[in-house]
Amino acid sequence: MSKDFRTGRSAAARVRLALAATTIVAASIVAAQGASRTDAQTPVERPNILWITSEDNGPQIGAYGDAYATTPNLDALAERGVRYSTAWSTGPVCGASRTALITGVYPAATGGEHMRSMVDLPEHIRLYPALLREAGYYTTNNSKTDYNYPEVGQVWDESSNTAHWRNRPEGRPFFSVFNITLTHEGQVRTRPHDWQHDVESAPVPGFMPNTRETREDWAQYYDNMTAMDAVVGERLRELEEAGLADDTIVMYFGDHGPGFPRSKRFPYNVSFRVPLIIHIPDKFRHLAPPDAATPGSVSDRLVSFIDLPPTLLSLAGVQPPEWMHGRAFLGRYVAPAPEYLYGFRGRADERYDFARTVRDARYVYIRNYMPHRPHGQHVSYLFQTPSTAVWKRLYDEGRLPPEHASFFEPKPSEELYDLQEDPFEIRNLAGSPEHRQTLLRMRAALEAHQRELRDVGFMPEYELHRDTDVTVYERRLDPARYDFDRIYQAAWAATDRSVDYANVRPGLTDANPIVRYWAATGALVRGRDAVASAVKELEALLEDPEPGPRIVAAEALGRFGPAGFRDRAIQVLLRASDPAAWGTFNAAAALHAAQFALYTLNQFEGLSQEVKDAVAKLPPVSTGRRGGRGAGAAAGVQGSVPAGVQSGPPAASLQRGDYRTNLKAAIAADVR
Repeated sequence: MSKDFRTGRSAAARVRLALAATTIVAASIVAAQGASRTDAQTPVERPNILWITSEDNGPQIGAYGDAYATTPNLDALAERGVRYSTAWSTGPVCGASRTALITGVYPAATGGEHMRSMVDLPEHIRLYPALLREAGYYTTNNSKTDYNYPEVGQVWDESSNTAHWRNRPEGRPFFSVFNITLTHEGQVRTRPHDWQHDVESAPVPGFMPNTRETREDWAQYYDNMTAMDAVVGERLRELEEAGLADDTIVMYFGDHGPGFPRSKRFPYNVSFRVPLIIHIPDKFRHLAPPDAATPGSVSDRLVSFIDLPPTLLSLAGVQPPEWMHGRAFLGRYVAPAPEYLYGFRGRADERYDFARTVRDARYVYIRNYMPHRPHGQHVSYLFQTPSTAVWKRLYDEGRLPPEHASFFEPKPSEELYDLQEDPFEIRNLAGSPEHRQTLLRMRAALEAHQRELRDVGFMPEYELHRDTDVTVYERRLDPARYDFDRIYQAAWAATDRSVDYANVRPGLTDANPIVRYWAATGALVRGRDAVASAVKELEALLEDPEPGPRIVAAEALGRFGPAGFRDRAIQVLLRASDPAAWGTFNAAAALHAAQFALYTLNQFEGLSQEVKDAVAKLPPVSTGRRGGRGAGAAAGVQGSVPAGVQSGPPAASLQRGDYRTNLKAAIAADVR
């Protein structure tokens, strides 16, 4: 992509862009400095656009060649439309995927990668429904949002469980979203259930153990897909009955991969790949490029959620703004197809992880920046699913083959899979001499992407909430506030086990606290020998004023250091788990620092009852509503934030999911 993701404009240019982006105009919107505009000199008829989304499902649909699926309405839609063979959600869980979707900007540039992180956007970045409204569209959402950004100003004409295109003013084209929850992860495990698909023949993917519980879950998933398909049929009939089918472009897609372990939440192709079926009626066929113009066609173009907002604007005759990272693949402003798709993994629910993924037409490459943690960490919500629980039980009993056991064991730093030969991503080719050049090419593509974005995932999460005078998106552009090149190099070396720790160790005394954080992580990744080589420096970090270095050093010494450090480290983490320990931080940053400490404390096995009791007494997170940047949130923790704490946005990510409570329960149960 030729556009500069960093948008390193002058201050005056940024002001002009922000002013342009906040100007409300009519359908022939014209703005400067990359804001949206239409080029039409005279009014032209524009299509209505209906989005139908479904939750937690991949392309397990008849039209995608799945013989076990029963999806007649979607199959028929594909017969008269176009099916995209490789569509990616960008994020592997609801909030993360929708965060990419609502802006067309990679969350790795905004800080929105973590589940319900609620970071602020700079003023010039707009949520796409607001841009469509300004272009004359009536916009409705029924009804899920779940973005990691607060909505500023009027985004939708209506967003509710009664929102509908029928409510539009006469003569206005509509953009209308209907989200179907029947396929959600939580619906896979509801019991009792009357299975319609044969349980014994349920297609269990090769990365999961094939047990009765797993087959029941997958058969129920397919039952839910059939129920979802029926709702799609209802939405399409509404258009027909209103006489609008010939005036409306219909787009159907899932929001990320299926709600199963090693799919939803994880950085694999199966986690990101979704169905995408689009029907363009004959009168608007000119808006489809050749690969999408013939009914029943299949497009091999690589597309992702980042591409959907600019595509919507392009269909509406509006030129996508320069700050959008995606490429329109339909409409007036079709851009060249990308060679690669990019995905990310941050904190999902109460569990931290950090991975980046890239795929081309055949291969997928994953870089794990927390290789010392297994993929299969104990997420409270995920472990309610029977197939997850039985998988972990079989692992604990030592009854799994290596390809299944690896889910609960430390990760490799790099993973590479040939999706043509290994669609379930089981055989890691990262160490294969025959695939060395492919590995280097994919690694280079990912590095170039991260450098172009100045990926903010290398900051511990509390850092994303630390500044109240500037957004994370803006902070990443300032080398004085975010020295990306040095931090990236420190993180890569720290998490690559092939790098001698002697080359990482100097970072433990670096002036940059994020470099110190990664150097301490490098000792933790390598374990006992690395920790033994740096006891003095790690011990000094136990008094570090910054949460990241202090917390990681405590785990490294407490788990792998000399005798006597365990109790001291546990006390350090216990104190750090109270947001009051970070009284000089604003409330949001303090809450995230305390959450990270509590998560880290959970990595210690066999905690004493005294420690567990102390954890139970830690202050809970308030369920109060969040505010915007600088709005004040000293009440974000009940009775724990002392007078004089700086105000700032509350940690909505900790409020909505009650993740702090989940970690307390995990510590009490000794699971991690």
